[in-house]
Parts: sequence; C-alpha cells; structure tokens
Amino acid sequence: MITIGSDQKLQLGQLLIKSGAVTEEQLAEALDLQKADKKGLLLGEILLEQTICSQEQIMEALALGYGVPFARISGRIADPKIIDVLDRDFVEKHCVLPLFRVRGVLTIAVTEPANVFLVEEIARKTEYRVQIVCATAKDIRSTIQTHLPAANVFVIDDIVGEVSAGDLALVEEQAEDLVDLEAAAGDSPVIRMVNYLIYNAVRESASDIHIEPDDKSLRVRFRVDGRLYEKMHLPFKLLPAIVSRIKIMAGLDISERRLPQDGGIHVLMENRPVDLRVSTLNGKSGEKVVIRVIDNRNVLVNLEKLGFGYETLKQWRKVISVPNGIVLVTGPTGSGKSTTLYSVLKELNNDEVNICTIEDPIEFNLPWINQFQVNEKIGFTFAAALRSLLRQDPDIIMVGEVRDSETAQIAIQAALTGHMVLASLHTNDAPGAITRLLNIGVEPYLVAASLTGVLAQRLVRKICNNCKEPFDPSAKIRRAVEHLAGQVETFYHGTGCNKCRNSGYSGRIGIYELLTPDDAMRDNVTAATSINELRRLAAETGMTGLRADGMDKVKAGITTVEEIFRVTDAG
Repeated sequence: MITIGSDQKLQLGQLLIKSGAVTEEQLAEALDLQKADKKGLLLGEILLEQTICSQEQIMEALALGYGVPFARISGRIADPKIIDVLDRDFVEKHCVLPLFRVRGVLTIAVTEPANVFLVEEIARKTEYRVQIVCATAKDIRSTIQTHLPAANVFVIDDIVGEVSAGDLALVEEQAEDLVDLEAAAGDSPVIRMVNYLIYNAVRESASDIHIEPDDKSLRVRFRVDGRLYEKMHLPFKLLPAIVSRIKIMAGLDISERRLPQDGGIHVLMENRPVDLRVSTLNGKSGEKVVIRVIDNRNVLVNLEKLGFGYETLKQWRKVISVPNGIVLVTGPTGSGKSTTLYSVLKELNNDEVNICTIEDPIEFNLPWINQFQVNEKIGFTFAAALRSLLRQDPDIIMVGEVRDSETAQIAIQAALTGHMVLASLHTNDAPGAITRLLNIGVEPYLVAASLTGVLAQRLVRKICNNCKEPFDPSAKIRRAVEHLAGQVETFYHGTGCNKCRNSGYSGRIGIYELLTPDDAMRDNVTAATSINELRRLAAETGMTGLRADGMDKVKAGITTVEEIFRVTDAG
C-alpha cells in the first residue's frame, strides 16, 4: 500500500507530472475522485485503481521526493544470508528487505521512505547503520518468497565440507547413547553429514536421495538420470541421528517412528533456492528416508530444449495454441510430464491470460501464475479445486493429474465451455489416454468433442560427451534402427569415464509421440473403438511412435539403442 499523507498529495502529484507518469488533467481527475471517495483512499491508491500509472512509477516518484534511490529487485539479492539479520515475521509485516551490508552499513529496501520510526527500529534490531532504498511491495514480497519460501530454510553452503573419518568416528561415538535424539541430530558432525549428502545430490543433478537401513549397515543411494547408484555405506548406528536431523529440517515429529511422515525442506545452495520433499517409512530394519530434490534450474526450460523433433514441436505448438479443449500429457511416473507442462505454461504466460494450476504437490513456483495445492484432508481435492477454479475467470487451467471420473468430467466440461485445460495422465502411450478416459467413466462423445491432443513421453539417457565414441553395432541392432530411422552412417556409445560414473551416459532427453485426432478418429472415439484400432488410426494419421522418435535420436548420436529398448514397448 502506498502511504503518503494528505499534506503530501500535491508533492506526489507534481513529482509524477515531472516524471511524465501522469498529466495535469489525470492528476486533477484523481484528486476529484479522492475527494468524492468515502473509503479514504490515498492518492497513490486512486492512481493505481484507475490504472493511470503503475506502482513502479509511484515508488520512483516517492524516492525522488524523499531523496533516496529507487531499486528494481529482480527476485535475487547479492547475499541471500543477509535476510537473516531480521526475522521473517518482521520483514513480512513491514514489507522490508535487507539487501546487502558494506562496512557496517545495512541497505534495506522499503515501501515507506517517510517512516523514520521503522528505520530506527531496524537499526536497533540489527545494530547496524541503516541506509534505505525504495522498492515496490510486489518486488519485495516476491523476493522474500524466493529466499524464504517457508520458515525452515537452511543454507547448505554454511556447513558442507568433506565428511572426514573423524566426523564419522565422532558421530558413531555419540550414537552409542541416542536417548536425546534432538541433541544428537543437532550436533555439527551430523549436520555436516546431512548437508554433505544434500550438497552432493544437487551438484550431481540427482532427483532423489535414498537412505536405506539393513540389519548391519546403512546405504545411501542417489537417483541420477533415472537410475540409482550407491553413494556411500554408513554404520547402522548412525540411522537414528541422521533420520532425526532430516526430520528436524522438514518440521516432522522425531519421536514418531512407526507411522509414515511427509514434509518439505527449503535450502539455499550457491545463492539459489532448492526444494526437498521428504518421505519417511518404517521398515523391518528401521526408517527408510527418501528425499526428492526439486532443483528450480532443472524444472523450467524452453520447449526447444526438451528434445522435440522439429515437426513434432511445430505440431505441438499448434496444439497448445488452441484457445479451448483439453490437452493431455501422458507417461509413467518420472517421465518428465511436469517439466513439459511447466514449459508449456511458461510459453503461454503473458499479461493477457489468467493461468491457474491445481497440483499435488506444487513442484515449482511459477511467476505470475496462480497455483493451488491440493489438500485432501480438508476436502480440497482435484475435483473440488477445479470446480471452484472455474469461478475465478481462468483462460488456461493446468490439472496436475486426472485421477478419477469426477475430475475428468469437470476438466472436460471446462474444455467444452471455452477454457484450455492441460492435464497429465498415467498411460503407456498416446492412444491409451483416450481409452483411459472412457474407462473411468467419461462419455465417448465428450472425449471426442473436447480432446485437442495427447502427448506421450519418456526420458532416455544421453551419451556422455566426454567419453562418446563411434562403434560398430551388431547387424541385428543396425536393422532395428534403420527399420525406423533410415540408414545410419555412424553409431555412437559412451565408453565410461569419471564424469559419468563409468556409465557412458550423462543427462536425459525426452522422446515423444503426439496424437492429434482428426475427424475419422473422433468418429471412432464416439463409437468407443478398441485401443488397437485407435493405434492403427493414429499411425495412419502420421503419428511418430515413441520408439521411432527414439531411433531418430540414436541416428543423431544422442542416445543408444539399448536406452530406447529399455523405456519403450516393441509396438
């Protein structure tokens, strides 16, 4: 909220006129509206409400009037740890943001440059000399959310280092008596161990950390490029302290070891936020912990970087440009559906559309997209959320997953009433999505009328560029590739090196099949034709299958035949 008193109305108006943000006529009109207004709105609020000028223009004028700099904050700050000089409640309540500290002078972004009492309170709390800059409330709040997404934020870089044999010995010694689990979990060697695991998982682009107890030892594995590999073995006696430390970070109950628990951790690593989803489950040898790593830099990418072939991407962009209808992205868990959907939303997002999502969980915070988290405990299911969302005037709706008939029915009704609906579904191929909708109770004619396109996808590992080299495959492999992709001059594979953990692969890329139903297929959908007939019709319309798209990437030297065979059916 813009806070400038009535005695300063004219000054603000003159500053806005001087900057070219408003004309004298517009200012006079705004002042007349303020006089007639019974709510007691301030001049800045009137100007915003009438869209005469922007919040940035008002704050810039205020900064000029009070002789302080105006700062545009892009969501990043030079030193994220400086936020800790003020507690979360204080920065949120007063809408202030510590930016940096130089030679004992703390620079703070504020929305109220005239509030000297606030500046004095900050100086008293931090014991620094305070210098202020003006910024918009929108910029300050979004930056706070980026760097403090929850109360439990941990800076991994603070305590990482290499875990030494001395650390392990110290933890083992303390683990002999773990009556006080909270104290044991708070000890620095335990903290260093857990931070070391998280740090290395993010650095190695792992998607999951598995901490698995056996009768005599504790195994830690990372899932990298879709495959698990062993990172280290630890003594079994360390399990209670390590699990308790992870529970404390995730805000879970360390005394509850019998029931499953789920929570989240927000960490800062190398000045960027990383989200962790924690799941604990008690087994025969103790609690198993899985930590899902959601690295923001790996989630939101351009469609061009996902692995689409030229023609498929061209056709996919046509599908997502249709203003209404339902578009489905299908594949098993871990096939990259969320990344594809987020990339689509990034491409479609602009100031002229209202985009809303319903997710479980929200995997990534999308700027200026309205995201809603499902909470089944209070009855806020996908169906209930979608029903409420339709009253929010959306243009584009993304449904994280269609799980039941009710959600599917509402999503299709939304698609038929002028909305564009994006959703994910668990099926093995694109034609199977149609059968899945019919099986959960959607009428065939509704599916035929609303379905715009179905994208099926998988993720395959890419050949490591560091150890990539040509090789001569067997005649059987050559025939399999050339049957789908045409003649191949050179085949490649990875020999294995330190950079790829001797696997021969590094990174992953998508393979896709895109079904866009024509009139003949819609007629067959209405008639509830069998899945085999739908597959035949899809092939006749020119749909490139998953395996064929994969073989094109083998031909291009991106991946190997073994990877394509591993993730696709022969059909």
